[in-house]
Amino acid sequence: MRYEAIVIGVSSGGMNVLKIISAALPIDFKIPIIVVQHVGAHSDSQWIQLLNEKSNLHVKEADEKEKIEKGKIYIAPPNYHLLIEKDKTFSLTIDERVNFARPAIDVLFESAAEAYRNKLIGIVLTGSNNDGTNGIKRITECNGLTIIQDPKTAESPYMPESAIRAIKPDHVLSIENIIAFLIKLN
Repeated sequence: MRYEAIVIGVSSGGMNVLKIISAALPIDFKIPIIVVQHVGAHSDSQWIQLLNEKSNLHVKEADEKEKIEKGKIYIAPPNYHLLIEKDKTFSLTIDERVNFARPAIDVLFESAAEAYRNKLIGIVLTGSNNDGTNGIKRITECNGLTIIQDPKTAESPYMPESAIRAIKPDHVLSIENIIAFLIKLN
């Protein structure tokens, strides 16, 4: 089966993990990756520029109504929820915080599950709250593929542990093994 998109949710410790993942994926990696990293409401995009400099893929902040393209890594902008519409474009909202976060992982995952159904990969990485748990459940309900970072390898294990308690994930892997798995899928 060909997967059409990957969604990643990450919080505490996420910057380091995203650096590793974005630097490791090859230039011919086709599946678009959409990321919610919990950041402050007034965070600047400097960290995204750093990721872009180290990545073989183009890393950018997602824009309203932007069409999702292969070979790119999209990051949710600060203080906006990032949603995926059925036509595979982005929507940004300033709706209420979910799990104390905006952007919230659950919002991205739930909308992505509806848009991509069984052609979606959902990945929950390091984090210190339970954001992503409801979203990963929705991905499972839509027959998407689920990957959770092994909590023993997470800088902050709470988010992956919460996701594992909520579903029976398809895979529980270290970051290195998640990267190897994604490269094999490409």
